[in-house]
Amino acid sequence: MAKTADQPSWIKEFRKAVKASTPKGWLVMQGKKETTRVQIRKSGEKIGDITIPYKWEEKFWPNALKRIRAAAKAYEESGQKLDVRACFYIAQKHTSETEIDWEKSIEAYREFKKDRVKDSTWRSKYHPVFKNLINATRKSSKAPLNGAQLCKVALKQWQQGTQIRRHMRLALFGFLRFCVQEQQFESTWLPPDVTDKDLVTTKKKIGYPLTDSQILQLLDSFPIDKIGNKWRFAFQCIAVYGLRPEDLRTIHTRNGGQEIWTNFEKSKGGKKGEKTEARRLYPLLVHDIDGPINWHLKEQLAICEKEGLNLLPPLGKEGNAGDACRTYLSRRKVWKAIRKEVSIKEQELTAYSFRHRYAYYGHNRPKADGSYRAPKQIADAMGHTLDTHLLIYSRFQTKDLATAFDETSLLVKGTF
Repeated sequence: MAKTADQPSWIKEFRKAVKASTPKGWLVMQGKKETTRVQIRKSGEKIGDITIPYKWEEKFWPNALKRIRAAAKAYEESGQKLDVRACFYIAQKHTSETEIDWEKSIEAYREFKKDRVKDSTWRSKYHPVFKNLINATRKSSKAPLNGAQLCKVALKQWQQGTQIRRHMRLALFGFLRFCVQEQQFESTWLPPDVTDKDLVTTKKKIGYPLTDSQILQLLDSFPIDKIGNKWRFAFQCIAVYGLRPEDLRTIHTRNGGQEIWTNFEKSKGGKKGEKTEARRLYPLLVHDIDGPINWHLKEQLAICEKEGLNLLPPLGKEGNAGDACRTYLSRRKVWKAIRKEVSIKEQELTAYSFRHRYAYYGHNRPKADGSYRAPKQIADAMGHTLDTHLLIYSRFQTKDLATAFDETSLLVKGTF
């Protein structure tokens, strides 16, 4: 222990405050890993040595003092007969539950982030973990008592190492830091340190590209009614034009119905605020055994625009089109059968598998003249940069490796 003369003034002040508000024999000191330790003696005999979850730093000692005072009060009220560890547990419960309005704090955090987080992002990357937080803190008998416990419960839903868990962790950790720094919560509500377990694994699941025959089977399984026909049209567009689900909201025709476009703007993920531009869509038709099928999607859309009709199914709020597509597909028996088949191949079947199909055939189905499309052409048609395209779809580019090398040739002679 450092000599009194060498100690910072806040330690002296902290100890003086503890001495003035606790029974004789209570002493505060630095514990292991820079925590706060409380040692209790009675009649010269040590009856307790307890570490409380506050860092041994100047900014945390006022909150630590509150915890110690609450424990001392419980100890005094028991006639100094209650075990001191039980007293600190009572103090922890008391100080953790006092005047915490989680819903109000979440509202304050939303206001704090309003200029930096869109409503769609808030719904998808903040709201789910905050919903878990509210549910956890309402369980009075098992409610978390500090930030570490709360994070463990609120994040339990998502698997370690996944991107979605990372989003939820960042949202929750940022909120808890806001609560301590701006809402005067106790420092015990600070989130835990990030560990290697929190890192996103570099190995991602491979997105499965649906085959044309699978798409036809799936579309045939849709009911022949108003809603079924709307969903059929939506997935035909996604497959033929390589759309993201959100692209569906803004598809329209131009130049007298001769072209089909989407106005959907997506963040490019680089410079802040930079988004993709509206783009013209180019078809890669689905084939059956007799060749390409023309569903006349452009013509259908042009007619409905002229008559003021809506060909598309309900896609929910902005940012939720992917969820709407996934929900509808999950109800189809054919989709479940394809998912089972795909799982054996260790690939992932999603609503984006229609878009993956477009990329696959874009690289592997030759044009009428027998040549292949350049990766930049496919990237432009799909509405992302060449770098992004190569990162996601480079596996679709390599064709006929055996014939590209000498594996099938008997002309190579020589010895090792």
